[in-house]
Amino acid sequence: MSIVDNRKARHDYFIEETYEAGLVLQGWEVKAIRAGHIQLAESYIIIRNAELWVIGMHISPLPTVSTHIVPDATRTRKLLLKAEEISKLIGRVEQRGYALIPLNLHFSRGRIKMDLGLGKGKKHHDKRDASRDRDWAREQERLMKHDTRRSKRSED
Repeated sequence: MSIVDNRKARHDYFIEETYEAGLVLQGWEVKAIRAGHIQLAESYIIIRNAELWVIGMHISPLPTVSTHIVPDATRTRKLLLKAEEISKLIGRVEQRGYALIPLNLHFSRGRIKMDLGLGKGKKHHDKRDASRDRDWAREQERLMKHDTRRSKRSED
């Protein structure tokens, strides 16, 4: 079940591979995520000391956070992946043009997981092409629906 999607990610990047990673979260963060107080729009993933870190993921604390905790909404959070996956990602990211992008947060067997994508950035003309293709597919769908209605009327 999806919690939040980063809709801008597929608009700005060609996603070639996706990976599922766990997150190191504090208790108040889990409660806030379950309540839907999270934004992925401006977040990105970096590699530091052979570990993956997500930066810019904003989790708004609930008003009922304990008094002895000072919540930091945009703290850097560690991602959990297998060592072989991390080494593979490090090799790919060091190539020119590749980036790691958070795609969505979801529940998997009661735990919060993040889908991250390995992709290349789109140029402006690529975004226009994708938009044009999406509009054409939508128009084709509309025309097909219209044609099936017309053929059903002619059968009656």
